[in-house]
Amino acid sequence: MMILYWHPASPYVRKIRIAVQLLGLAGRFEMRDADVNDPGDPLRQQNPLSKVPTLVRENGSALYDSPVILEYLDHLAGGGCIIPREPEARFAALRLQALCDGALDANYLLMCEDWYRTPEQRVARWVDKQAGKIERALDTLEAAPPDLSGMPNVGQIALACLLGYRDFRFDGTWRETHPRLHAWYDAFAAAVPAFAATIPSSG
Repeated sequence: MMILYWHPASPYVRKIRIAVQLLGLAGRFEMRDADVNDPGDPLRQQNPLSKVPTLVRENGSALYDSPVILEYLDHLAGGGCIIPREPEARFAALRLQALCDGALDANYLLMCEDWYRTPEQRVARWVDKQAGKIERALDTLEAAPPDLSGMPNVGQIALACLLGYRDFRFDGTWRETHPRLHAWYDAFAAAVPAFAATIPSSG
């Protein structure tokens, strides 16, 4: 059985958990809690970056981070499921995933400002830079929300997790200014039961 190192608050882990359910692979994984800040956590023996998600395969080799794991899950399911085979669709899905992952990274860096810096230590220029990335990403997505039909792809999963993280950490402040994304998000949640089943918890 494979081992998935995870944390319940991670949007990157949430992407994996949704994909596992969509692809019918749930019975092939053992979930193990990981503390990325603990030097003694076994995660560091599997992933020198000490990041979740990390997937340890049955042969003992580890895969990280979420885009690589998602590609492996698609491979296990036969391919062409959450990563399209057709080149144009494939690269559109991968680009959407990259955009949403980049916005997630910026959100995480903003959270780090709260976790690790006092107000006096924060650099406004740095905070504004990260906030600008998020704003531009959301505005780009609002202008043309992705199609939602059939099996969600990796980009759509990443978008749903990005918006869910904005709800979780930033009180859903994106909703009023992005009505088309709001409608898309509600449609995704209705179409993908695994999304509700993976709502993040504190941490």
